[in-house]
Amino acid sequence: MLELTEMIRELRRELIAAMADGSAQPMRFELGPVEVEATVAVSREAGGSGKVRFWVVEAGADGKHGQTTTHRITLTLQPRAVGVDGTTRTALISGDEVAGER
Repeated sequence: MLELTEMIRELRRELIAAMADGSAQPMRFELGPVEVEATVAVSREAGGSGKVRFWVVEAGADGKHGQTTTHRITLTLQPRAVGVDGTTRTALISGDEVAGER
């Protein structure tokens, strides 16, 4: 399983790579809301902190993972590019077409 934070970190890394790949391209795409749907298992650590963790479950997993019930969640992320001065702007994405891409 993968922690939800790691999944979002990897999504961010991929979007940053797409921005860098297309920075010199004559056409770029404005990045709108990114909707991510995942099945997660929720667990709480024992002890005083009682920290809650969200684990992304592989596709095709049934409603239980060990002793943990899974839940389907949808996150809508609003990506913004942040400049070195802290100002934000709309992110622009560009890249080469990949075989089979629609």
